[in-house]
Amino acid sequence: MSTATEITWDDTVLPFQLDRSDIRGRVARLDGVLDQVLKQHNYPPAIEALVAEATLLTALIGQAIKLRWKLSLQIRGQGAARLIATDYYGPQTDGEPARVRGYASFDADRLEQGADPFSQIGAGYFAVMLDQGEGMVPYQGFTPIAGGSLSACAETYFAQSEQLPTRFAVTFGKSTEPGRPAHWRAGGVMLQHMPRTAGKGVAAAAATGEDGLLSHADILDGIEGENWTRANALLDTVEEIELIGPSVSPTDLLVRLFHEEGPRAFDAQPVRFGCSCSEDKVRQTMSIYSQADIRKMTTPEGIVTADCQFCGAHYEMDPKTLGFQAEKAGGHAG
Repeated sequence: MSTATEITWDDTVLPFQLDRSDIRGRVARLDGVLDQVLKQHNYPPAIEALVAEATLLTALIGQAIKLRWKLSLQIRGQGAARLIATDYYGPQTDGEPARVRGYASFDADRLEQGADPFSQIGAGYFAVMLDQGEGMVPYQGFTPIAGGSLSACAETYFAQSEQLPTRFAVTFGKSTEPGRPAHWRAGGVMLQHMPRTAGKGVAAAAATGEDGLLSHADILDGIEGENWTRANALLDTVEEIELIGPSVSPTDLLVRLFHEEGPRAFDAQPVRFGCSCSEDKVRQTMSIYSQADIRKMTTPEGIVTADCQFCGAHYEMDPKTLGFQAEKAGGHAG
């Protein structure tokens, strides 16, 4: 049986603010939505762990940014884990849930059994992309893979690209609660200092992070630095069971960690699994091809097929209806 706490807080992101300092944050709990993201593919354990962490980070970061449409994370590496891609779709109207999805591409033959999942990425980059919809210029920011975890990469991104001190405490894994089948569950806390006054840049010489990159601790000084250090020391006391729940609600966790900082919680944002794929989008992607190109994509059965990497949706279309020489519309998703 699910407890009232689980029903209330699972698959939500709770925004909060620490009134004693210029620090905001998020508490996330993912349960069913994470299971739905991962069940779309039969990933090996190391890849499952990377997708789980990336999905949790996406929910935390996406809720912290006022989005009209989509935030994406992409982790590209030269190791066995070639690509981890996640998307967060902001709610279109108040009261609607946000939507997340995730996907991984990997070389199964190169995976090292029992190795740390992060080590399977190798050299590469961590990217944050914002698409604010039609008429808005997309944004992309990159930072090298470093720090020992995707959470550390995200911290480096905010320090290096945005000069926003940011910390994450996350945990994830298979839950084996009594009376329930084993399922994926994740929880995390994000802390972020509010933007500094314009003109207060950080010199590259101040960087103390791995490979000469900025760390969250490099950006603030004076009273701001003291407040940030204190909040981080409190965050460091969190235990994995508190992050993942379900016996400790996010509001109780905030009081336990930050009661002296004056934590103030706002309305929680529900999060659901969701995909934006459609037959129309597949057709748009193929609109650049000629009929000669489309014929090369046509199966012996006389159809063109496409599968969504994120949700597994299968589309079958008449080749005559595709490309810039299309004759008519038609097709179906299976």
